[in-house]
Amino acid sequence: MSYRWPNKDKDEQLDYSVDWSRWLGDGVTIGSVSWFVDSSTGVKTAFTSGSVVNGLQNVANTNTNTVATINLALGTNNIEYKIYCRITDSSGSIAERTVKLRIKEQ
Repeated sequence: MSYRWPNKDKDEQLDYSVDWSRWLGDGVTIGSVSWFVDSSTGVKTAFTSGSVVNGLQNVANTNTNTVATINLALGTNNIEYKIYCRITDSSGSIAERTVKLRIKEQ
């Protein structure tokens, strides 16, 4: 199952988040977060802070105990990106969510 964020204009730089609070158990928090995005050839690629993959830029990423946030810029008009948020929680469990983001001029 994948989620969908609202469309982004290629000229915007915006924060997008994944809320893990429903998945995390009592007293369990996010330990670490990794982001990935599909390349232009469909290969799942690490998406670290400052990198540009397939025209989309990961400006920065942060997290709280329950929410992972990525700040995105650029992008190619009319492309739908598949972005992956993977966390390791404080108990050592690993989970991943897929989110789709379409670039559409406003």
